[in-house]
Amino acid sequence: MNALSTKKLRHILHQNPEISFQEFKTTELILKNVQLFQGSNKIKIHSPFPTGALIEYKVNEGPFILFRADIDALPIKEENEVEFKSKNNFMHACGHDIHTSILYGFMKYVLEIKPDKNLLFLFQPAEESGGGAMKFYDTGVFNNFEIKNAFALHVTDEYEKNTVASTAGVLFASALELDAEFFGISSHVAFPDKGKNAFNALRSFLEAIEKLPKNLSDPFVFAPGKIYAGNVRNIIPGYAKFESTIRALSQNNVNDLVKQFERILSGIKEYTGVDFKITRGAHYPEVIVDKFLFEKVSKAFQKKFNFVDCGYKMTGEDFGFFSQKFPSFMFWLGTSTGSKYGLHNPRFLPDDSVIDIGIETFISILTTV
Repeated sequence: MNALSTKKLRHILHQNPEISFQEFKTTELILKNVQLFQGSNKIKIHSPFPTGALIEYKVNEGPFILFRADIDALPIKEENEVEFKSKNNFMHACGHDIHTSILYGFMKYVLEIKPDKNLLFLFQPAEESGGGAMKFYDTGVFNNFEIKNAFALHVTDEYEKNTVASTAGVLFASALELDAEFFGISSHVAFPDKGKNAFNALRSFLEAIEKLPKNLSDPFVFAPGKIYAGNVRNIIPGYAKFESTIRALSQNNVNDLVKQFERILSGIKEYTGVDFKITRGAHYPEVIVDKFLFEKVSKAFQKKFNFVDCGYKMTGEDFGFFSQKFPSFMFWLGTSTGSKYGLHNPRFLPDDSVIDIGIETFISILTTV
């Protein structure tokens, strides 16, 4: 039996997407096929976590280079009409099916050419939610390796196909999932003095955030993506909640923002009587691109691709956790051939040809570092 081609693997993954921490069949498919590669006797599979895998290729006593791809999908229903359209209510709307296929194809290449470098291939679960990078790291599996550098890419239709983009220093922002609940007292609309309006307290908070001064040299993003309150049209809501994300250029800045939010909420509680509770979710550190690696790899990329120094983006990516542990280089891989839907869009669909370009970027890194 032969291993699946990168294109076929991508199509199967895209048809059968699995969300964070549920990537069981995805993991099974990857591991089944990498073990069919010619030269697979040279690899060792580490499975310290229920999903995902770290695959070791060791040929000497030197340090390792880590290449990472994320494997989870999103709870988004696909709107593309293609032969390999998702069969369920989830979707690879962030291109992780492409990332996985690129790393898979790159591993196949490595086993064919047998480079004299120690490599680790991480198929990482739960990038989209729950901080899979940190949880996989916390298994202790990386304690077995001296890791020299770490590399990752992310597809985007912001840039044209055959374009790669990165920057030295902060590439992607630190991101925190933040929820806030408001606890008032419900009352009939005819008797508003008998209640404490939780929704009004929430609204006052959002208005206060809008008035915070904007610092262009130290930007932040606060996005309440989900808000709900009340149950009946003629009852003042005694409960309200928002679920949000915060982005800033460092974890410290994010934490400072949360403290500022808590001070604002305390003030609102004082004059409305509505209590509050803040709950933190996953917190991704900023993605830091090592300046030495940027200089070295960007020069190599310029010979083969259209390279763009893109500056920082307010994107959140939990590869940031690895970039805090090891000197790292992450980059955008352009996919656009005209249409630009953006990530997490039900129409986002990179072409299969992007896989080979991604493999070439990893090959270029391998021959450079």
